[in-house]
Amino acid sequence: MKITHIETIPVRLPKKPQLAIRSSLGYTLASTFVLVKVHTDEGLIGLGEVSCDPVWSGEDDVTSAHYINDRLAPSLIGEDPTAIERLTAKLRTCMAGHPFTKAAIEMALWDIFGKSVGLPVYRLLGGAVREVVRTKFSVSGAEPEKAAEIAAWAVSVGFKAMKVKVGIDPESDVARVRAVREAIGPDVRLGVDANGGWSPRVAIQTIRRLAEFNIFFAEQPVPRDDVAWLADVRRNVQVPIMADESVFNLQDAMSVVRHDAADVLSVYVGKGGGIGPARKIAAVAEAAGLTCTIGSNLEMGIATAAMIHLALSTPGVGAEEFPCDIIGPFYYEEDLLAEPLPLQGGEARPPEKPGLGVELDEEKVKRYRVD
Repeated sequence: MKITHIETIPVRLPKKPQLAIRSSLGYTLASTFVLVKVHTDEGLIGLGEVSCDPVWSGEDDVTSAHYINDRLAPSLIGEDPTAIERLTAKLRTCMAGHPFTKAAIEMALWDIFGKSVGLPVYRLLGGAVREVVRTKFSVSGAEPEKAAEIAAWAVSVGFKAMKVKVGIDPESDVARVRAVREAIGPDVRLGVDANGGWSPRVAIQTIRRLAEFNIFFAEQPVPRDDVAWLADVRRNVQVPIMADESVFNLQDAMSVVRHDAADVLSVYVGKGGGIGPARKIAAVAEAAGLTCTIGSNLEMGIATAAMIHLALSTPGVGAEEFPCDIIGPFYYEEDLLAEPLPLQGGEARPPEKPGLGVELDEEKVKRYRVD
């Protein structure tokens, strides 16, 4: 089997305004993606998805489609799509950066491999290590009353864990977390995510204040620029620290481990450049006595399916202790899949069809296409 061509389709999906997330990085009411179709000479087509967020990853739909069409695709035409490890290395050396763009191709290769042998991707990765993936909801950094309303809704649909966006302003951050805790009661697990919005000094002071609300982690309290800042915060608070923006690749993970900078690593299919690279980061954490969760850029259905397969089959992902952010489809007005994923409040299950187990609704793709 050989790759014949790679197709890119930019789409823009509106979010549900009542759930749209405000964070220290800003606020949007829609998200842009590039859908990827890797075509083969045997008629199998692998699906991938680029989460385009210039503020967060530096990738948008224009640059992503350009690099796939003009740089990455020419290097893959004629290759065996099931040689995933070799082709992942080729993607890495072909072009610096742009991990979400590379990840879309890599997950499409896994989709082809699974379809070619009639197995879901998690089976190809060694099989399930858990029956279900525990998930948590992400609450917008809105005014306290609005955040509390969103949190109460999340509990009503089954979520037993969530995180609140902070890092915007210490006083409003504390008020928001207080309001959410009062709304959800003492039994729902509650974390916070600053998206790098605090300085080390402010992070230490604010996390100490937030501890009274029984938070079970503080995610990326400081910017990604210097891992020593993260380590400084961890040494001075009692709450477990989660590294997200500080860990894009394997070398980042090693740096966090060496600096004793975090208790938990948030790994992404997109951030690391694919399912395989994300599993390597999880293995580093596992070897260091740490654990991982699966983070999110509010992906749509294709990438969400890849995240489920990753979480279901990876021992280094501690979804029971730190539930995963496999929640993207909850935030959009519509999904682009022909059949919805088996997601519900608080848990994700794998699609059991071969490959990633998903297919696109082509009429919806046409409706939301932006080129």
